[in-house]
Amino acid sequence: MSAREKLLAEAAKRILITDGAFGTEIQNFKLAEADYAGTLGLAKDQKGNNDILALTKPEVPESIHRAYFEAGADIAETNTFSANRISQADYAAEHLVREINLASAQLARRIADEYQAKDGRPRFVAGAIGPTNKTLSLSPDVNDPGFREIDWDMLVDVYQEQAAALIEGGADFILIETVFDTLNAKAGIMAVKRLEQELGREVPIMLSMTLTDLSGRNLSGHTVEAFWHAVRHAKPVTIGLNCSFGATQLRPHVKVLSEIAETLIMIYPNAGLPNELGEYDEMPETTAGLVKEWAEHRQVNILGGCCGSTPAHIAAMAEALQGLQARKLPVLEPVTRLAGLEPFVMVA
Repeated sequence: MSAREKLLAEAAKRILITDGAFGTEIQNFKLAEADYAGTLGLAKDQKGNNDILALTKPEVPESIHRAYFEAGADIAETNTFSANRISQADYAAEHLVREINLASAQLARRIADEYQAKDGRPRFVAGAIGPTNKTLSLSPDVNDPGFREIDWDMLVDVYQEQAAALIEGGADFILIETVFDTLNAKAGIMAVKRLEQELGREVPIMLSMTLTDLSGRNLSGHTVEAFWHAVRHAKPVTIGLNCSFGATQLRPHVKVLSEIAETLIMIYPNAGLPNELGEYDEMPETTAGLVKEWAEHRQVNILGGCCGSTPAHIAAMAEALQGLQARKLPVLEPVTRLAGLEPFVMVA
């Protein structure tokens, strides 16, 4: 069975669990700059470069992966959110992109296989690709609306470099997540499709949008429904929402997506909204109770956590979802579905 087929088979049995936040968990280790930098001899300060820990202090991401699997996770997301040439340039580490992604994927794969061997339950690895700190749709200069810091071809190359290393390291899927710019996501899709041609096999894509306001739009202005119409052609194995807000604010948008997407729905919200200090106070039982409502209405297939979520949040979710049935994929009328910032459906 292919990775897509295995995931679909497991998702038909039950609601699956993906892991929680990495950044806030890494902060708990109170690492110094020297811990991040290791012996790499890089020219810039490395503190905060979470991705590079795969090379300099791999026991940190390893312990986090283990904690989430112990909590009940079925899917491990690699610690590679910023492991791309654009983001790593801030740390003078762009030449290490392949090594970081390869090591991160190999680490997650090894631990996933270890846990699968213990109980026979399939575990999956999603190669996480973040949006970078650049955007194709918007100008960073208010005085020059036509200016872009990067172009399409560059971003496709950047994503393909990262995706290739993640797949080589053992990732089952490429997760293009926290999509604030739909055009960036489409560049990621193009990169994976090019990689598929090179490898001669499917590389399943997961897509996850992030909302920047309560009306349900991302930064480039697309609604949830318009975003789905814009990326549906990629046939992602999952579509969903992450980060954004807490589960309460995401409720109406989860409902919309669950009704229109003919694929698995994966939602991993923040643990509520941050307080005035930027910290997350929502307790695991609260988060679990909120996402359980989506499960009870059969609106989701995979659940997990984003910023502020911990292994305790994931364990509470796994317990709350016991015995609940998985969402069934809708069968929709074959009509033309298009997207500007708003969805457009053409009916005869």
